[in-house]
Amino acid sequence: MASSHQRSASAMDATAAPATREKTYFEQHREALIGDIAMSFEHVLANINKLNRSLEAVIAVGNEFSSVEALWSQFENVMAKDQDGSGTDSGRQQGEQQQQQQHDGER
Repeated sequence: MASSHQRSASAMDATAAPATREKTYFEQHREALIGDIAMSFEHVLANINKLNRSLEAVIAVGNEFSSVEALWSQFENVMAKDQDGSGTDSGRQQGEQQQQQQHDGER
């Protein structure tokens, strides 16, 4: 128990010591780099927030067109059914013509 108290006291002495002595070249540059990194992280966070707001705006605009998209989808489905119906008749006529030609060729 006494040794842990001594360790914490020596750790406090170590933290108090740098405040009284002059910082080395390495420590000065390390603090400058840490400050630069902190600023960079703040810029990244600000840009991510801007991106998030932009994406939310894009999604909101997209949601405004959902009813228009649904209407065009219905129109497309109706037109596709009409084309399938007329395409089936012409396909049937072509099949009958081919059968007739084959039958005529056998004669």
